[in-house]
Amino acid sequence: MADFDIHGFYRRYIEELNAHTFDGMDAFIHDKVTLNGEPGTRDDVIAVQKADIDAVPDFHWEVREFLVDGDRAAVRAINTGTPVKEWLGVAPTGASFEIVEYAIYRIRDGRFVQMTALHDASALERQLAG
Repeated sequence: MADFDIHGFYRRYIEELNAHTFDGMDAFIHDKVTLNGEPGTRDDVIAVQKADIDAVPDFHWEVREFLVDGDRAAVRAINTGTPVKEWLGVAPTGASFEIVEYAIYRIRDGRFVQMTALHDASALERQLAG
């Protein structure tokens, strides 16, 4: 990890997410990954990301804090968007959201092997209730 530019790696990952391009995710996510505590695959992660973008076409991530400890990274990001389809159990109302997301990653061989994200679901629901 000493020669690995984790800051540049994560910046490129966020740029890909914000561009809503998923074809290059193999550069960021291992074939097998733990997602929110559950074993899965890169395809599982991409399916979740695509579903988010399908429901919230203007979904945007803005990194506010990025901390590194060895092979782990912690992020505080602001997520914004306006759902056009039911998302996380809430029907679209035309309302937008702005929530804080906390994410923790473990990186091995230059790609994510663990990805965990947490956001305030009740704040999200309040904002989307319109």
